[in-house]
Amino acid sequence: MGRRAIGAGLLLAVGLAAPRPAAAFCGFYVSGAESELYNQATMVVMMRDGTRTVLSMQNSYQGPPEDFAMVVPVPVVLSEDDVKTLNDEVFDRVDRLAAPRLVEYWEQDPCYQPPPPMDMARGCPTCSVAMPMTAEGGGADLGVTVEAEFVVGEYEIVILSAEDSSGLDTWLRREGYHIPDGAEPVLRPYVEQGTKFFVARVDLEQVTREDGRAMLSPLRFHYDSETFSLPVRLGLLNSGGEQDLIVHILARGQRYEVANYDNVTIPTNLVVSQGVRNEFGPFYASLFDRLVERNPNHVVTEYAWDASSCDPCPTPALSPQELAILGADVVDGGPGGFTLTRLHYRYSSEELGEDLVFRAAEPIVGGRGMPDQQGQLSEQRAQPAPRNHFQGRYVMLNWWDGPVECDDPVRGRWGGPPSGGEPAPQPATDLAFVERNRTLGSYLEEDVPELGVSGAPQDRDDGSRGAGTTSRPPVPQGGGCASCSA
Repeated sequence: MGRRAIGAGLLLAVGLAAPRPAAAFCGFYVSGAESELYNQATMVVMMRDGTRTVLSMQNSYQGPPEDFAMVVPVPVVLSEDDVKTLNDEVFDRVDRLAAPRLVEYWEQDPCYQPPPPMDMARGCPTCSVAMPMTAEGGGADLGVTVEAEFVVGEYEIVILSAEDSSGLDTWLRREGYHIPDGAEPVLRPYVEQGTKFFVARVDLEQVTREDGRAMLSPLRFHYDSETFSLPVRLGLLNSGGEQDLIVHILARGQRYEVANYDNVTIPTNLVVSQGVRNEFGPFYASLFDRLVERNPNHVVTEYAWDASSCDPCPTPALSPQELAILGADVVDGGPGGFTLTRLHYRYSSEELGEDLVFRAAEPIVGGRGMPDQQGQLSEQRAQPAPRNHFQGRYVMLNWWDGPVECDDPVRGRWGGPPSGGEPAPQPATDLAFVERNRTLGSYLEEDVPELGVSGAPQDRDDGSRGAGTTSRPPVPQGGGCASCSA
């Protein structure tokens, strides 16, 4: 697999005087050595309320375990009170909640007769501190000013301003940072706009590593600005090829899309083959890549739903405490009423010309409902609606394979598995690391005309063509309510 970055590309990571390779998320990384650094995965959660933006970033790093630093453009000088570190768990919760999901339905016994009505309605059961980084010798001669210095968790933070991009480039190099080639022209528009630079040095000895990747403590900071944007251009300086950016936006009762790029919604409610159960990540990567191939340079909307609910739920919806962690503690109105939007953008240096600017968008629905008697689903495309209820949902159907011993069987009634249990929806996560370039049509039980893909429906046991197979797979156990309407 080639190097890929999932990242906000906002960041310039900078290493320090001793050999210290680094990686980048929202910006770019600059190491203290000549090593090439690649960011493998960055997740961004943004909360927007009025003119306030709360930006939370989780980043993984691939490279030698030395110290490095990162640089993020910010519109204002931040103080220590504006910055904090977060726990990883809340990012996993957001990722799983908004991720594309695989669900299963089972055709019920065609001869089943419901019991007489009951009197009462029945529902479904239900961090260490390091020494601050200092700017020895200052940068006044280069037009660089250290506006603030403080320590948050394992991050040693300075806030810089600069009068000239070449002066900032020279200052960073003079302080021992090995900046990627071509940094100065990319820094120039930020400097000309009066942007400040958030520089956070990291001690990787304080960071856990999983599967060879260093998992950095997430950082959160907030600021007030009329513009709602994400600075992604700097990340291309650390790109090993294509970058895969996933942004989650929380806003009160409001979905967001990108204002300065084209937008498209992911096809949803597609019926998929039994093989997808064990290859959901590769299937979804193939679907996403085909959509982007047909809609180049588009940002893909994968989710828009009330953050406090979900249906079906791969994980419980976000709690008021989790919303506070992600920024509700520093916006007006408390933690209620937030819509969660998930945007996914895969790009190369040739395609990315501007930072992402966001705008409010009208509500949409899609990816809900039960299969009909033929195993088909509606809401396969996003439609306007009064409220946001859109998700990337993919459905595996298990047709009845037991005996049919009645005169008037009723086919196509869907619910949970005959053996009982509640199968949990399977989210597609870590998409930057899954195998790609699979044949999309082999995963589908139906055609997707707008993608130019033909599916391969399988024979049912009654001799007709339809979704699913006649074999009943093992039932995974988990949360959710398979027999409820989705």
